[in-house]
Amino acid sequence: MELLYYVRLARRNWLLILLALVIAVPTALAVTANTPPKYTATISMMVYSEDREGSLSTAYQAGMLSQQRVQSYARLLTSRRMLDRIAEGGDVRRLQENITAESIPATVLIRATVADTDPVRAARLANALGTGFPKLISEIERPISPGRSVVRVTMVDPADVPTEPVSPRPLVNLALALVAALFLSVGSIILRDRLDTTVKTHEVLRLTSKSSILGTIGYERNARRQPLIVRDRGRSSRAEAFRSLRTNLQFIGVDRQPRSLVVTSCLPGEGKSSIATNLSITLAQAGWRVILVDGDLRRPRIPHYLGIEGAAGLTDVLIGKTALRDVVQTWGEPGLSVLPSGQIPPNPSELLASQAMRTLLGQLMESHDMVIIDAPPLLPVTDAAALAAICDGALLIARYGRTRREHLVRAVELLSSINARLVGAVLNFVPVRRSNYHGYGYGYGYEPGTNTEVKTPVGV
Repeated sequence: MELLYYVRLARRNWLLILLALVIAVPTALAVTANTPPKYTATISMMVYSEDREGSLSTAYQAGMLSQQRVQSYARLLTSRRMLDRIAEGGDVRRLQENITAESIPATVLIRATVADTDPVRAARLANALGTGFPKLISEIERPISPGRSVVRVTMVDPADVPTEPVSPRPLVNLALALVAALFLSVGSIILRDRLDTTVKTHEVLRLTSKSSILGTIGYERNARRQPLIVRDRGRSSRAEAFRSLRTNLQFIGVDRQPRSLVVTSCLPGEGKSSIATNLSITLAQAGWRVILVDGDLRRPRIPHYLGIEGAAGLTDVLIGKTALRDVVQTWGEPGLSVLPSGQIPPNPSELLASQAMRTLLGQLMESHDMVIIDAPPLLPVTDAAALAAICDGALLIARYGRTRREHLVRAVELLSSINARLVGAVLNFVPVRRSNYHGYGYGYGYEPGTNTEVKTPVGV
């Protein structure tokens, strides 16, 4: 399951991976073109023991003595004393960096390699090293007493002028660049996914909200101008999603089916008003007696969605200024009843938590099969919590790619603290492709001066 998750994550971000690979190709070519070629020349030398008469010692101890000194000689090859003899007036430090010497295991052989941008100079320096190093060893290894053997070094394989550079290697550089780009892009995608706490899957929403997922509302490009499902005669994918939500809502608590439902979200901009409106329309189309109450007394949106007058409504009824029957409006062909919010009061939380609101809710439940209340978000203000405490249930809306898990946890804890019933959650703005999500503009807003772009639908 974990592997499948990462495969899907890579599929959703394939453009980023492809872009990294595309950038890697010219980068590798540029690095290769700007890297000067380097050639290497290699020599081999043998360490052996020789007695005073010049014959090779065949004693076992002499052979062991030579092997024990091989590693020390390999380090002596790159010493300043040795390189001063072959530096040709150049930089000894740079020459040390370009010479590598190693002893071949289980042998008395030393291999020395000289790297240089000039192949002829590389071979000349390597052979000079092979000629000068035995002389240096002869100076160092002097017999202590007559008859004692001494260790000698001789060059076995001289260096030839290299014809092919060892670097740069275009194919290797290209392969390394592609592998690095792949790892960096995939790693950044996984890191971003781990650091991203927004809700993007049903499983995360279900576990975080600790409730069932009642619906998934997809993204449609033209939903910003026409957010209601009555367009296209209700044949759009969003309309079908709301019909599925209506069906799932009917199976909630067979013995305790909610008749008053608060639709809310964690924060503004998560689309709870459009879901409350379309859910009411869908229920009305199925023959339910539904009344949609605009319970957002801070920034009402229902009149803009439905294209109705909202100057008088809920607040006027709660303060006893107007009778309920005078402000309830009928909208559309199914006969959906709508109670606008009315004038924005200075104390919305107190009004919604008042006894007058409880009495009004009881009256609405007696005359309708379902009362749907569009409430403000839970976390910024307490209005939704006050409504959820007196209603049969609350429907929590989460926006794909925006609602954070920690916000959901706080919202669920808030509902639990007032003993409100969370009937389920809905994942909103789910894109068909991840790229469709960006730029989705309609939704909830508390910023002053925000202008709605919702148009009145035809047939109201």
